[in-house]
Amino acid sequence: MSKRGIVLYLHVHQPFRLRNYSVFDTALNHDYFDDTANEQIFKKVADKSYRPMNELLIKLLDKHPEFKLSLSITGSFIEQAERWAPDVLDSFKKIIATGRVEIVAETYYHSLAFFHDRNEFESQVKIHQDKIFDVFGVRTSVFRNTELAYNDQLAKWAEEYGFKGILAEGWDPILQWRSPNMVYRPHGTKNISLLLKNYRLSDDVAFRFGDKNWVDWPLSADKYNVWVNMAADNSSVVNLFMDYETFGEHQWQDTGIFDFYEDFVSKWLDNPINTFYTVSGAIEAFEPVAEISMPDTVTWADTERDLTAWSGNSMQQEALRYIYSMSDDIIRTGDESLIQDWRKLQTSDNFYYMCTKWFADGDVHAYFSPYESPYDAFLYYLNAIRDLRYRLHHDHHTGGLNG
Repeated sequence: MSKRGIVLYLHVHQPFRLRNYSVFDTALNHDYFDDTANEQIFKKVADKSYRPMNELLIKLLDKHPEFKLSLSITGSFIEQAERWAPDVLDSFKKIIATGRVEIVAETYYHSLAFFHDRNEFESQVKIHQDKIFDVFGVRTSVFRNTELAYNDQLAKWAEEYGFKGILAEGWDPILQWRSPNMVYRPHGTKNISLLLKNYRLSDDVAFRFGDKNWVDWPLSADKYNVWVNMAADNSSVVNLFMDYETFGEHQWQDTGIFDFYEDFVSKWLDNPINTFYTVSGAIEAFEPVAEISMPDTVTWADTERDLTAWSGNSMQQEALRYIYSMSDDIIRTGDESLIQDWRKLQTSDNFYYMCTKWFADGDVHAYFSPYESPYDAFLYYLNAIRDLRYRLHHDHHTGGLNG
């Protein structure tokens, strides 16, 4: 009989943000990305989140033989760490070397390519797997798509590709009466398992922890331990999925987030029937209890839990159409620097910055955006696309500027 366990999964990512790339830059300057801002942001988050959290994780791994977790780390994060904070990368290598921290596969560039260009999507998964092996010396066997964007088709793809597990949001309208705290089988598959995020318990930490207006503030380790133990009753796994930057960046150190998490891990493990699993460990420990079908795409973002945060308005749709329509021509050039720029422009953050859904509220979208407005984000992006086309036409003689 396997113990009931927490699957802690943290997502590590930083995008290459575009600079204020104007129409006058096109055909002259091919540097789209704001290296100064990207470096500043990376170093700030390294100080606030990556260094202290990795230190805490090393401490927890040393102290508790049962403690385990899983990480997904984008290629764009790794490239920035290599440039601006190699010690941060070393600390990730150190925790992964314990053998109790699993890396989950994803697209190298944190893109939504699955929904637009299946070949490009698969290339990015492969590039990511190779990078993870080069940097950390480990192979990936479980997949998560960007923004946890998931549907039945993706599960079928992942099974055919050879993954043994996949992650998704445990969204009530899909689950209905079922619990997210079980291992499931994706609809139409035979050999792959599905782990679903317990979004209430995850979001208590990721979003509500520091909110003084929250009815349950302040959240103590004792209180949270009671909640997680309740969720674990008659269950196999409680899947706590969140951004790595929850710790120290979204929830600042002065909220007490680091001490809270350290206390909680001890309290959870005080109960001899409790443990932690990596995503693979959970899949090996528990057989799927039932099949779950998600014909429509579900993500972990916004109240709608769909793709509208990235493709809900006409600017976003246009930008996505432009970037993916160039696919064949760009790849055919074999020009590494052109291909890399094109791929960096596929990062989902670029489209998120163009979201107008809540623009009036200036809420979470505005907090994460480096631009004055979604319209600015769109214009700079479009100018970069224009320049990509110029390079394609000028250097490689394919198609016209409007092609």
